[in-house]
Amino acid sequence: MKRTVAINIHPGFQLLDAAGPTAAFEIAGRFCPGSYELAMLAPGGGAIESSSGISLATEPLRDERFDTVIISGGEIVRSLAAAEQIAAWLKRGRARRIASVCSGAYLLAEAGLLDGRRATTHWASTDDFARRYPRISVDADRIFVHDGDVWTSAGISAGIDLALALIEDDLGQDVARRTAQQLVVHQRRSGQSQFSSLVELGGRTGRFADLIEWMRDHLAEPLTVEILADRAAMSPRHFARAFTGETGTTPAKAVERLRLETARTAVETSSASLDRIAAATGFGDPGRMRRAFMRGFGQPPQALRRSARR
Repeated sequence: MKRTVAINIHPGFQLLDAAGPTAAFEIAGRFCPGSYELAMLAPGGGAIESSSGISLATEPLRDERFDTVIISGGEIVRSLAAAEQIAAWLKRGRARRIASVCSGAYLLAEAGLLDGRRATTHWASTDDFARRYPRISVDADRIFVHDGDVWTSAGISAGIDLALALIEDDLGQDVARRTAQQLVVHQRRSGQSQFSSLVELGGRTGRFADLIEWMRDHLAEPLTVEILADRAAMSPRHFARAFTGETGTTPAKAVERLRLETARTAVETSSASLDRIAAATGFGDPGRMRRAFMRGFGQPPQALRRSARR
């Protein structure tokens, strides 16, 4: 069965938001010929300039039935008129499923398609998104969120993760895996990759950069809110609120993510036992580390080690 995938762009769109999913569906179509037909749409059609200055040729929005509609993000404010046209077009519900990449979630929200649903967007926009759309449950640490017939994804490169998930939903895990291999990407990432960059900087302003670097050097030790707050010379309550506002995640989740990043690197690149890795990264025992890996990566440490060795 051929599925028509309409990728919708606008002036100032992020090029990878459109190109990433396009490449994924194209490659999946090599493994299952005739599976997908791609269309690049935009209000008015014609050449649409991306935020990088590179333009893509598009067809005008049309009211036909599509299998999948994907809304790209980018500099939406560059053309509010185009954004309004896209939101109005979305309200007419011309697809089996609708998805967004990065800030494309704003257009889904404006169309009312995310009300009462779970969703995600680029980590730098999650606070603003949650304030603007209180009826939406925002999950800031997910690469993509699937709620009914609506899918949303995190920033930029996460459009590839989203497309792989859609391909798996259509054609099965084997085709999605082979597509990921051809793209030379992981088939599944569960936490926003941008999160790592965020904590590297210590938050949006770098306020907690020194603290996070200290956390990285002391992962084997207890890293409670009280200990971290004392290190930051703040009360626990004030610290927890300030840290969450600055980094977009709680201190506890940040500690677990740092431990997961370090443990995964050790699992994939060293021959150390899982017991030693769990102790060195603060998980304490392999069982606790395994549960964290399942939450964070969707796979146990042993599976990641085998995959890395292959």
